Order: sequence, then C-alpha cells, then structure tokens
Amino acid sequence: MRYVIAPGYLDSDEGHWQTLWQAGLGPDAVRTAPGSWTEPAFDDWVAALDAVMTPGAVIVAHSLGCLTALAWLERHPGGAAGAFLVAVPDPEGPTFPPEITGFARPTVPVSVPALMVASTDDPYAGIGFSRDTAALLGADLVEVERGGHLSTASGRGPWPEGRALLDRFVAGL
Repeated sequence: MRYVIAPGYLDSDEGHWQTLWQAGLGPDAVRTAPGSWTEPAFDDWVAALDAVMTPGAVIVAHSLGCLTALAWLERHPGGAAGAFLVAVPDPEGPTFPPEITGFARPTVPVSVPALMVASTDDPYAGIGFSRDTAALLGADLVEVERGGHLSTASGRGPWPEGRALLDRFVAGL
C-alpha cells in the first residue's frame, strides 16, 4: 500500500504523528510539499497533492491537508484507494486563521472509502460541523473525546490509537 501524507498549515513538525508514521512506513509513504506552507495558496496545495498521488494510494490528511484532499478527490473521483481525514477544519468557523483563503467546506460526497477522525473539542471545528461533514461525505466518523486539534500541540505525538485506526481502515479497503 502506498500512503500520501497531506499535512496541515505550516507542515507537521518532527514530533507530529504524520511525520512519525511517514518515517515508520518508509518508502511506501510520500508527503506533499506545497511551496506555500506559511501563506497557503489553495491551487498550490492541490497541485502539490496531485504531484505525489498515484492510483491506489491512501491519503492520510490532517487539518488543512484534509480540505486539500477533499478538493482533490472532487476533481479526481476514485483517484485514491481511500481517505483518512483527521481534524477537518471548518474554513467558515470563527477560529479559522483569517490569513488562509481559498479553502472551502466540502460540498459533495467522496468517491472513495473515507474515515474521518474528529475531536470533541477541536478549536478549528465544532463537533457538530464534524458530524455534519462526515454525513455529507459519506465517511465513517470516529470521535476522540477532548483531543484538541489532534496534533503535537494537543499531545498526540506518535498517536498509536490513531495508527491503529489507520491500519484497520486500510485492512478494510
């Protein structure tokens, strides 16, 4: 299985679960590399995902990477084996960084199996938004109680529970 890691705003640091998982997956994992990490440009982020996607890959996305992955999947129906979406942010929410523009809420179901993981207290997405988004996408939803943004800052680190979710998700594809 090939994995495409799609980090969020400012990239995932060395202690972030995405970075640690990528290292553990070795050559089976690649990472997006937009040129606009600090001032995200929507078209740049989608092009960066397009540059590393291969048929049959599983997208492992976090935060802004989720919005990128969902937009890419809308343009490329069936273009991935599945989408593992962690902490999908609400770009219309009151805490979404105002300097980030051009990213939108998903509006259509995904064409591939998808698992969404959301925290009950994510500062960038209320749990209602997460539930509604999962339903719209046709994605299964796993709720993490008080997990923050499911990032290094919220104490995720290697996040073995998340990795177990990914492994179960991939096994079911």
